[in-house]
Amino acid sequence: MSNKKLMLIVNPCSGRAKMRTELLKVVEILSDAEYEVTVYPTKDRGDATAKTATLKEGEYDLLVVCGGDGTLNEVITGLMQTGIKQTLGYIPSGTLNEWSSGLGIARNIADAAKDITAGHEITLDVGQFGDKYFSYTASFGAFTSASYSAPQDIKNVLGQAAYFFEGIKSLGNIKPMHLKFICDEKEIEGDFLFGAVSNSMSVGGIVKFDDSVVKLNDGYFEVLLIKNPDNILKLQPLIDGILRKELDREGMEFFHTKSITVIGGEEISWTLDGEYAEGKNEIKIENIHNAITLIVPDK
Repeated sequence: MSNKKLMLIVNPCSGRAKMRTELLKVVEILSDAEYEVTVYPTKDRGDATAKTATLKEGEYDLLVVCGGDGTLNEVITGLMQTGIKQTLGYIPSGTLNEWSSGLGIARNIADAAKDITAGHEITLDVGQFGDKYFSYTASFGAFTSASYSAPQDIKNVLGQAAYFFEGIKSLGNIKPMHLKFICDEKEIEGDFLFGAVSNSMSVGGIVKFDDSVVKLNDGYFEVLLIKNPDNILKLQPLIDGILRKELDREGMEFFHTKSITVIGGEEISWTLDGEYAEGKNEIKIENIHNAITLIVPDK
């Protein structure tokens, strides 16, 4: 019998609750790779963080997360808070699964499980947002609240469309926020409709970056800021620029940085990997270089 041990943390409610029918198949695939599998189904928000924080260094050879971006965020948060070094595998079963798509991780649950048993390890950066962490994005403003305000049962039925419906509903309530951004290279101050500090190929399923401008383990964030236009007619070119990945248009700020401080955001509702985070008057966001080890598919 194998002495390789694997902990499988599962969110049974993520996505369309697919794991309720796929769990046995996943366990069989991992067991066939000679892992002794322990399954832990999460019960409430924050439970994955709490469970991860109880693990001991070397207790498991592999920690596999099965859920959406929020569940993965919780596990990474548990690892970062405790300082445990643990190789991760990820089986995405959420609605958007933005982060994993940029890494080539299969959307099919069984295929993702098989890739974990045959893939290779890479290191990835993690963002620190005050005392919280994020794997791919910290964002505010237009559309960003859709990920946490859309009810889970609506996400399960409508999938990605649920985010767009919530985003459309929020458009009429968007108010520009006066903020100052300070990083090593520059200071920017003004009224903004949207901002994202990310380490991902896309944000919110709407803002997508070109492959040439994003590297997930270079120690740098990609920062995109959209200023509030002084004329409503200037809003459409900004939206068009986002959709066309043309991020050098008037009213946009796009740059790379290792850390950034945001001042004046105590009333902002931030989104960290799709989950709500309260704003503060001053918050520092830092890139923790090569913070985690993840198994990704062989090309």
